[in-house]
Amino acid sequence: MKTDIDIARATKLVPIAEVGAKLGIPADAVMPYGRGMGKIDPEYLASLADRPDGRLILVTAISPTPAGEGKTTTLIGLGDALNRIGQRTAICLREPSLGPCFGMKGGAAGGGYSQVVPMEQINLHFTGDFHAITSAHNLLAAMIDNHVHWGNALTLDRRRITWRRVMDMNDRALRSIISSLGGANNGYPREDGFDITVASEVMAVFCLSKDLADLEERLGRMVIGYRRDKTAVTAAELKAPGAMTVLLKDALSPNLVQTLEGNPAFVHGGPFANIAHGCNSVIATRAGLKLADYVVTEAGFGADLGAEKFFDIKCRKAGLKPAAAVIVATMRALKMHGGVPKDQLEKEDLVALKRGLANLERHVRNVAKFGVPAVVAINTFPTDTDAEHELVRHFCRDNLGVDAVVCRNWADGGAGAEDLARAVVTLTNTPAALDGRGFRLLYPDDLSLWEKVRMVATEIYHAGDIIADKKIRDRFRELEAEGYGHLPVCIAKTQYSFSTDPDLRNAPSGHTVPIREVRLAAGAGFIVVICGEIMTMPGLPRAPAAERIHIDKDGLVQGLF
Repeated sequence: MKTDIDIARATKLVPIAEVGAKLGIPADAVMPYGRGMGKIDPEYLASLADRPDGRLILVTAISPTPAGEGKTTTLIGLGDALNRIGQRTAICLREPSLGPCFGMKGGAAGGGYSQVVPMEQINLHFTGDFHAITSAHNLLAAMIDNHVHWGNALTLDRRRITWRRVMDMNDRALRSIISSLGGANNGYPREDGFDITVASEVMAVFCLSKDLADLEERLGRMVIGYRRDKTAVTAAELKAPGAMTVLLKDALSPNLVQTLEGNPAFVHGGPFANIAHGCNSVIATRAGLKLADYVVTEAGFGADLGAEKFFDIKCRKAGLKPAAAVIVATMRALKMHGGVPKDQLEKEDLVALKRGLANLERHVRNVAKFGVPAVVAINTFPTDTDAEHELVRHFCRDNLGVDAVVCRNWADGGAGAEDLARAVVTLTNTPAALDGRGFRLLYPDDLSLWEKVRMVATEIYHAGDIIADKKIRDRFRELEAEGYGHLPVCIAKTQYSFSTDPDLRNAPSGHTVPIREVRLAAGAGFIVVICGEIMTMPGLPRAPAAERIHIDKDGLVQGLF
């Protein structure tokens, strides 16, 4: 059987200008980056401001398991299928991080006959966006220490510097360090540390900015530490945003690549889905909406994290109104939620499958709370049975009032997702979806921060309540007193469960969500609420993917996919 990389390498890339032409982009507005990749001229995108928007489709999923759900693969197949049935469609995805690529999972560009290409470049250095974000972030870190070294005119308390450094690679040894050792010429020693680039607030700012001016203004709002009197010090006070924006100037232009079927895909930005909002850039999404009839996009992990943040943060900030949602599930993952061990998932087990449907039901009902019509996509595996598919279809129709559509795009490309494409078109032709008036946010801006977190926990996670010690509660009150109470909350927790226990699968209810830490992301415009144990710098597993990655005698990359 052909592997993903075999399929990708057998595909002849369409010149990127021709891919852009499918969306009506003139050739001189496409800036090529090597073979089959390009960036879109921001001046051309600005000229589209008065065009009406297309329809925005969110692809999300059930709670992820080691069995796999195939959300990105389904999204790409849906984009190809919509184009096949005559709907001008653009795909919007996040860029992969080098950390996961060389750590747990290898590449991240879809699979089978539903991929974006050139997948090697996309999964490696691509157009250099992440390197630019890393450089801009670390420039600010260097300017902080330099400011302290040369007299500290802003009276920054060295014990309260909150801005850490970043790199786009998993490295647990850098989580906590002592910097500036080696004598007076090297500055003042202090506790420091590294996060992974995709957890950087610069990444979140990058993905929520609408243009360069907005980017620079947001960078200036970022809080980098506090004085002894606990007043905040911002990047603007260090006079850093101008230089940071220069480093990010080219990166802010969205990247255009293509699917295996030659259809346009914007792959741009990539904030962490459990520590940030987990969506591709607003600029790329907006570009797609101005250029296409349909834009198919995703949000990281399951709908409890990804869809909630997409709706409550990205849509709130960018004024987006999604027309429909697709919730991806597999028989394997549902059976795993139903208690079947990973090594027994290939056997038909309707009893376990029925138990696991509680997880799918929870996600479908959660999406409905935002007023967004949904359809379930069954991403098929060769071991699926007709009886399993029928059970899911009947359950969705009879209990949830939604369709469940079998998708075979991994094996058949866009042709295998045409039924899903037609179901999406039907959903988006309803009156509420046409103008987005059915869409609603989970909570209003003026609700207290504590109640915003409680609402997400009880309404989306089905928790009994949230808890926090006095220090955390006081921090919420401080943030409100400082003028940040109107911001949305970005809850960071495990992606594997509705609870904060990654081993508690399916659809737990009545649990308590403990709040461990609260962080202000003033530039991005949200409050990060850390629940349970979440790492902003992952470590490598016992046998990292990097051990299997190499270049063979023919000069081809092996082991990345």
